Amino acid sequence: MAGHNKWSKVKRQKAVVDARKSKIWARLSRDIIVAAREGGGDPEANPRLAQAIERAKAENMPKENIERAIKRGTGEIQGEDYVEVTYEGYAPGGVAVFIEALTDNTNRTVSEIRHLFTKAGGSLGQPGSVAYLFERKGIIEIAAEGRDELALFELVAEAGAEDLTRDDDTFVVTTSVEAFSEVLEALRKAGIEPVEAGLQRIPTTTVTLPPEEAKKVVALLEALEAHQDVQNVYTTLNFDEATLAAIS
Repeated sequence: MAGHNKWSKVKRQKAVVDARKSKIWARLSRDIIVAAREGGGDPEANPRLAQAIERAKAENMPKENIERAIKRGTGEIQGEDYVEVTYEGYAPGGVAVFIEALTDNTNRTVSEIRHLFTKAGGSLGQPGSVAYLFERKGIIEIAAEGRDELALFELVAEAGAEDLTRDDDTFVVTTSVEAFSEVLEALRKAGIEPVEAGLQRIPTTTVTLPPEEAKKVVALLEALEAHQDVQNVYTTLNFDEATLAAIS
């Protein structure tokens, strides 16, 4: 998809995994808890839970942690009551930012998120202020090495995918929300295990900034990502070659 958000790839390249492991696991646990609470504890009957478990396994989260999170979600174990919230705002340079979070204290979270925006020279907006700049899509990333692009395209297209593009050493499959599970299942039946798969918010337009201005935006994105309640951050910043070079 044109304008595919590269922020997730940038995060993977910049992350120091060992230092952030406990924080990553905490976020994944929250996602599992909410998924189990909303759709039950059986991943075969709850696609959202299945995806959350897959992400947890990809981060080497212990099996017992995953099972404990599921039980908290279904009420078998008492724990914090998390709610899903979203925040919208503008970073420096007019770059839109959309945040998904899970929190047990909405007043605390919104106050802290607003502080991060203000400190970075941005502003937290009202609901709906930037949401229209993003489309909800299924994104499946597949290692390109040794893979025939035409054969892969035919496979995912038949399963209902909207697009297949190449991004360096990765093929990116884009689907509608409704077709995401079917395309993912078709890939796995063909013996293809994705590098990453999930629902994302893809910008319909992007903003290109001078490298020094872009670095200010990235500093805000990283501060938001580091917040304990934040699950995902999406942005309209264009990660062109100059921007990638400046922040690498």
